[in-house]
Amino acid sequence: MWFKVVRFSKLNVHGMALFPFILLREKHFITNKVLINHEKIHLKQQLELLILPFYLLYLLNYLINLVRYRTHFQAYRNIGFEREAYSMEKDLKYLEHRKLWSWIKFL
Repeated sequence: MWFKVVRFSKLNVHGMALFPFILLREKHFITNKVLINHEKIHLKQQLELLILPFYLLYLLNYLINLVRYRTHFQAYRNIGFEREAYSMEKDLKYLEHRKLWSWIKFL
């Protein structure tokens, strides 16, 4: 999978995937294999949903979770896309054997 890493110091988070880019707040995060893998999982999710629907579903899932959990952190961590990425980020070979639409299991 092709992607371009871009340093963006104004990010409020360590990293973010905006297809086809991985945005990193700090240059040294490029060596953080777990963070890069987390963001690559998001890139794969975005591709599966043809990019724009990913962002719409991500936002909708966040808003539903915000009503359910009442805090930003809990709403964010329980987005299905994030649950897959966080649970599989340490498996650096995950994307090699990941099945299509795997994020659905994490809803």
